Amino acid sequence: MMFLEIFRVAWRSIRANKMRSFLTMLGIIIGVIAVILSSAIGLGAKASVTKQVESLGSNILTVMPGALTVGGVSRGFGAVSTLTVADANAIAQQDPDVEYVSPMVTANEQVVYGGNNLNTSIEGTGADYPAIRNVTLAMGRYFLPSEVQDAANVAVLGSQAYQTLFSGVAADPIGQTIEIGGIPFTVVGVAASQGASGFANQDDAIAIPYTTAMNLFSGGNTVNEILVAAKSPDVMDRAQLEIESTLRAMHGLAPSQSDDFQIVNQATILNALSGVSRILTLLLDGISAISLLVGGIGIMNIMLVSVTERTREIGIRKAIGATRRVISAQFITEATLLSVAGGVAGLILAGIGTAIMSKITGDGNLFSPAAAAASLGFSIAVGLIFGVYPARKAARLKPIDALRFE
Repeated sequence: MMFLEIFRVAWRSIRANKMRSFLTMLGIIIGVIAVILSSAIGLGAKASVTKQVESLGSNILTVMPGALTVGGVSRGFGAVSTLTVADANAIAQQDPDVEYVSPMVTANEQVVYGGNNLNTSIEGTGADYPAIRNVTLAMGRYFLPSEVQDAANVAVLGSQAYQTLFSGVAADPIGQTIEIGGIPFTVVGVAASQGASGFANQDDAIAIPYTTAMNLFSGGNTVNEILVAAKSPDVMDRAQLEIESTLRAMHGLAPSQSDDFQIVNQATILNALSGVSRILTLLLDGISAISLLVGGIGIMNIMLVSVTERTREIGIRKAIGATRRVISAQFITEATLLSVAGGVAGLILAGIGTAIMSKITGDGNLFSPAAAAASLGFSIAVGLIFGVYPARKAARLKPIDALRFE
């Protein structure tokens, strides 16, 4: 029996039991869809994380207070601020790979405008903050270097803070006076929406000059952190070493002493988050692969039933000269056809699903050709592997026993 004849007989057998064949393929279809959609979820998560981190600046270094030791006792990281405005100025003036620097002073305060109020984060920043964090203004402007130097009472509202404070108010916010902690501030700008980042929501925050924030909240020369933008992502590591050297000199640290500050690299955060999304994708792919294995078991089960139902047919074929190899090839071909058909159907449905997901999330094309090829190849392999046992069972039937089977 030629290969085409084997294929024709196998296809005729599948078509003779359409509903049973469809239910058999369903396990493969679900498995393929699960693999491709899990890959799409992983790609979407990675794209979302990358977009969020890069929207805040992909070349940012955050200098934070370190562990301060007093009387031989460590006060823990961030327990006492070890950073000053002089540190920020030294970094800006001495480090060649640094482009922008902004000290940061943060606090939570009650903000009032007319009959509206909210309790939100007040961020004291420098005039370079928009360039570091990629802040765009929906209205007005950011405060000027002269306003930072003079510790002026000016404020830039986040988009959500603006909506809360000016809800039901028709007045143009620019030039209006709000109260922060009971102190009047003039609104000079409203930032465009940036979205949440981790536990912080930039849209709900209000920015004021860091000098003003220091006068109101800390009453000293220390800052909560220093934001630094390197000249490009390529010089991040070099800029980090320069900042470390500058701060150790500023703080008078001996070579044997550990840093009393810590530097967080935005690229390191991105790599760590991308690693988490990769692990999540692999975990989802592993769970989805189980669906394909279950589908393969379903194929083996149906093929065993088919062998039992067609025992007399097998006996007749053997009686007129069909070899074990031909009988085995027939049943393996049927199992493979079922898995291939299920895999192709799964690919089509998964392609539609990922297209819908891409449109909803806006993360671009989430369909992974590699995941599609792997899932189709795995489904074919499952059909071949789980079709072998029923095929061998059919091939080993003795013609006389098969013909006498009722």
